[in-house]
Amino acid sequence: MNVLHICANPKPAEQSVSKQLSIAFISTLIEKNPDIEINNVDLYQDPPPFMSYAGFRGLWQPVFDPTYKPAKDEVKATEYATRHAEMFNAADVLVLTMPMWNFGPPAIMKAWIDQVLTPGKTFEFGLTEAGGIDIRPLHKVRRVILLVSSGGSYTEGDPRDALTPMIRSLFGFIGIQDVTIAWADGQTALLYGDHEERKQTAIDAATETAEDIAAEAEPAQA
Repeated sequence: MNVLHICANPKPAEQSVSKQLSIAFISTLIEKNPDIEINNVDLYQDPPPFMSYAGFRGLWQPVFDPTYKPAKDEVKATEYATRHAEMFNAADVLVLTMPMWNFGPPAIMKAWIDQVLTPGKTFEFGLTEAGGIDIRPLHKVRRVILLVSSGGSYTEGDPRDALTPMIRSLFGFIGIQDVTIAWADGQTALLYGDHEERKQTAIDAATETAEDIAAEAEPAQA
């Protein structure tokens, strides 16, 4: 099994609750099944570019015109997308670690998604017999694990939460319906006296999820 871990938090681990969730997740995964391959990507060490016009044309124009040959600057603008899409396509499980900023994901995570979830890289368009659009995955990712922290507290379906619906919609679009979330909310100590308990609950959820994935991988490693 191959696990791709994408981290979008610039803080050191001792100051980052989302990174503490990922440490609990990954350490449990290694302990329970050391044969699992884990590919860690820190987006602040390997930052994605924002989508440029050259990048957009290089990635999307061939969809509208199969005979289109990207120019040199367009090919160069898609190098990051190509490299990271290859890592994505090789993974069985995708782990996303991030804080919630302004009710959504950090811009650097959205930039990574814009680079990777592109036609010809991780999916392709087709047509159904009825003339509708058929999305054909080019990847084998079957599950997304979201490890997130937030200063505020949010209930399921909270209209202020623009993060988890986006993740579910984006990855559901390319055929990944299984999204598991470990969320440490209420991490503003001045507002939530139980912030440590909330964090521990999220760490426990991350650990349990890692144990499940490690157990799922065992038959494939036998």
